[in-house]
Amino acid sequence: MTAQAAVDRIGDHPDAADITLQRILEAFADPVRRSIVRQIARAAGDTACGTFDISVTRSTGTHHFRVLRQSGLIRQYYVGTSKMNTLRRDDLEQAFPGLLDALIAAADREAG
Repeated sequence: MTAQAAVDRIGDHPDAADITLQRILEAFADPVRRSIVRQIARAAGDTACGTFDISVTRSTGTHHFRVLRQSGLIRQYYVGTSKMNTLRRDDLEQAFPGLLDALIAAADREAG
């Protein structure tokens, strides 16, 4: 399976041109989602869903990942049976230069 086919299996990633500031800020407003984005940003590579340190149930975690994916903050794809997560840095930087780094830095300060 190609990387694009793996992404297509998930299906509801917005096109780069359809990412809006409103959806990004709404997605980032939740502390669990901020934590997920911070963890992806600090990871050495793409991160499997089951490896995140979040204090919610699996179904609630699935909801948070879906919100992040549908907002355009993250891209998810499968490697075997693992759902992997990566930040959409290039798309976000093109649409909103400096925003992602500013949001992550603010979340880092808030987290201490």
